[in-house]
Amino acid sequence: MKHPLRALTVDLGAADLGATDPGTAGLASALSVPDAQCWIRRGEGQVGFGEVARFTTSGPDRFIEAEDWWKQLVLEAEIRDEVEHPGTGLLAFGSFAFSKTSPYASRLVVPELVVGVRDGRAWATLARGDGIVPTPEEVRRAVVRTLGSGEGTRTTAGAAPAAPGPVRLGLGALGEQRWMDAVAAGVRRIAAGELEKLVLARDIVVEDARGIDRGGVLRRLTSAYGDTWVYGVDGLVGATPEMLIQVAGRTAQARVLAGTLDRREADGKGLEYAERVLAGSPKQRHEHEIAIQSLTTALEPFSEAMNAHDEPFILELPNVFHLASDVRAELADVEGHVPTSLALINALHPTAAVCGTPTSVAGALIRELEGLDRGPYAGPVGWLDAAGNGEWGIALRGGVLESATEMRLYAGCGIVEASDPASELAETWAKFRPMLEALGIER
Repeated sequence: MKHPLRALTVDLGAADLGATDPGTAGLASALSVPDAQCWIRRGEGQVGFGEVARFTTSGPDRFIEAEDWWKQLVLEAEIRDEVEHPGTGLLAFGSFAFSKTSPYASRLVVPELVVGVRDGRAWATLARGDGIVPTPEEVRRAVVRTLGSGEGTRTTAGAAPAAPGPVRLGLGALGEQRWMDAVAAGVRRIAAGELEKLVLARDIVVEDARGIDRGGVLRRLTSAYGDTWVYGVDGLVGATPEMLIQVAGRTAQARVLAGTLDRREADGKGLEYAERVLAGSPKQRHEHEIAIQSLTTALEPFSEAMNAHDEPFILELPNVFHLASDVRAELADVEGHVPTSLALINALHPTAAVCGTPTSVAGALIRELEGLDRGPYAGPVGWLDAAGNGEWGIALRGGVLESATEMRLYAGCGIVEASDPASELAETWAKFRPMLEALGIER
């Protein structure tokens, strides 16, 4: 007989984050545990270990089906939460396919143990499927058993990649020239008036005969890209700078990116140069405005108030500068209920930032021109809790482990009428850089 889940969350006290570089301590050291699920930014977030429940689905109703499963699981569960912050209590990590036509198994994974840090305090949740309610002592013992004292792991959190070895870089489904031809074809279709914006992605394959060190990749990303959300859900890993939707109670927030400048192109000229190139470019501003409009239009029916930056700001990352805008909304309360994070991503995805506009036309053209199945790339990735809170980024700057020695990386660009194929190709290499560096490849 299957028992409902029983979960207990306890406060573990002040977190040891490391004052000088929180990305190299705390939660990042837990990524040494094989197959850990994670969501980390600036040393805070959650890491999950083991598994007590899993749901997989595919197709156009994947978000709705996942929400129905999660609501039923939560309804039947017994949850004791002594902390009561977003992310505490019963929690699931999730990854969803970009396309409704993809065979990729969209998933929610409920870990047996979750260790988290929020506002400088640590907590842990232990979930059991045997019908027995965990005790506080059992939760703490599970943390010690899983993580140990932490001694000896912290020094590896920001460690340099292993010495160069037999690593091969393959150019993926289309190769560079054929991908530039696809971009040119997209520009022609935009110029013909079929659509306003198109996002085209491409893939490359990294093969390392020594084996891909998933935990090492995640630790290096948390160290080098602390301002991004570093995610790991099964074989999908990466560091996204773009938040699709973050829900805490009745407040929803998003971060929209559209417009990119390679820092190598900036050549040490700094933030003012990036502002001139990005904010001063009609092409970049047009692409950004399309992305903002896409998000706010989809979010408006769920909101009673919304605001966004009047002017986009420059997001400075180690590999690129982005034109960025933050959007904040107060969610509408209908008969005592506000939409969950899964309900919102069902309405929001895919945005113009990762698909194009109009969405249906762009989606069909992506399937025609890209020559690949994106799988979870550019799909929602993140977590949700039993209260409906959640954080869902867009799975960018990442890759998928396809075997112990092979990882497929993805990068894409927003295409408008003024786009140049060679420039867009160069932009993809800038976007590949975080993962290539984390894998120990300099390019």
